[in-house]
Amino acid sequence: MKKSLIAVSISFALLNVSGVVQAAGDINAGQGKSGSCTSCHGEKGNSAMPLFPKLAAQNEGYLVKQMQAFKDGSRNNSSMSAMVAGFSDQDMQDIAAFYAAQTVTENAAPQLNPDDLDDIDDNNQLTEAEKEDARQALQKQHDDLMSMGYDVYRNGDLDNEISACIACHGPEGEGNEPASFPALKGQHADYLVKSLSDYKTGARSNNADNMMHMIAKKMSEDEIKAMSLYISTMK
Repeated sequence: MKKSLIAVSISFALLNVSGVVQAAGDINAGQGKSGSCTSCHGEKGNSAMPLFPKLAAQNEGYLVKQMQAFKDGSRNNSSMSAMVAGFSDQDMQDIAAFYAAQTVTENAAPQLNPDDLDDIDDNNQLTEAEKEDARQALQKQHDDLMSMGYDVYRNGDLDNEISACIACHGPEGEGNEPASFPALKGQHADYLVKSLSDYKTGARSNNADNMMHMIAKKMSEDEIKAMSLYISTMK
């Protein structure tokens, strides 16, 4: 078990709470204004496509902050920038209020890659006993990955100076509304992998002091995958 970095994470969180403006919007108005968002993010914010994030049950402040970032260009995505270009501050607050009031759907438990299993089954050079051993080895790798995700999320990784996610994102992945830290529970694993990878490379932040960039750049690809799979199962 890795040593806990919760205290370190809390100190980071407290340093970043100041200056956050709470969003206050009208849920009913937001529902009407969210029509242009449904093709990618779903009617009630539960995207069916794994690379498009779920917005349901997301914290209002975080959603407003991201829409503002797309609009002012501090977060780069041509589709999103075009989508929010005509939104007023009130539009953003209303849309955020609507999505925050929705319920995020649960994801199915992560499974072994079917292609990997097919490769084992189709390998005529292996005996049935060897194929079973290979399947069990794959299952162990999967279980170890899920265990790693749980451990890093809750305890961090002291050796690699990776802060525990629980301090900012909550024990159940609910996030922190006053600090505009996002909820993570129920999010698509593929989207989380992309987000952490973009933070790691700096593609999602042009600020070297960005907290998520500082954390993600120290994470291995296995840790990013493990964290994403674990978080996707949180309810």
